[in-house]
Amino acid sequence: MRRLALSFMLAALAAGPAAAEQDLLLGADMSSPAMTKAEMSRADVEAIIKAADGKPIDLHDKSLSGLDLSGLNLRGVNLRTARLNKVNLRGADLSGANLEQAWFLKADLSGAKLADAKMFGITARDANLSGADLSRSMPIGDFKGANMSGATLVDLKGGADIKNQSMGLMRAVFTSVNLSGANLKGANLGRSRLQYANLKDADLTDVVLMGSDLSGANLTGATVTGADFKNVDVSGTRLIGLKGQSEAKDWAERLNVDRAVTQATN
Repeated sequence: MRRLALSFMLAALAAGPAAAEQDLLLGADMSSPAMTKAEMSRADVEAIIKAADGKPIDLHDKSLSGLDLSGLNLRGVNLRTARLNKVNLRGADLSGANLEQAWFLKADLSGAKLADAKMFGITARDANLSGADLSRSMPIGDFKGANMSGATLVDLKGGADIKNQSMGLMRAVFTSVNLSGANLKGANLGRSRLQYANLKDADLTDVVLMGSDLSGANLTGATVTGADFKNVDVSGTRLIGLKGQSEAKDWAERLNVDRAVTQATN
């Protein structure tokens, strides 16, 4: 089941605008116990942490959905292919964690530490990552509808790797994500999907947006100093009250400029 779901997910991550409506969850039985139930308790996880004596623990492929794991020290944890849907990880430390191909549907990661985390193939739709630290992480996955307001995404690595053709040019899917007030300084979101994303008052200083889809997004009040807008689709994008616009890169190379919203309407 997980292999089938992953195959559809990777296909959608690699696809362009034509696949924008493709359901990344196709093929997965979201009502199955593997996706909704936990096979261990918080006490079990705490015991594993204690026994590891400071070393990273291995919880790969575990079913942990619905658990309260808030505030735990999970630095470097291996959660590859694990199911953590609706899990509570508020304030937890997952710095350097391996979250590849893991499921975090509607998970609460608010205020969590996710710096340097590996997130290739992650599915985190509608997750709460408000105030979380994702600095230098690699979120090549599906975050559609997630809340990342006030999050720190400095030097994020979410852009497609055009040198790695064998991986199909996977990129971050941030469709309808709330990134209001987020710090994205130096982030790489090249060729990413940011349709209808809320980037109001976000800091996009030196962000690589080249080739990304920002159609319908809201950048009102955002700082765009040094941001690369080459071949960025701005159809229906709110580009109002931008800070540092004169210092943005390739500003004249945006696509569908005539369809962008540049004045506030009553």
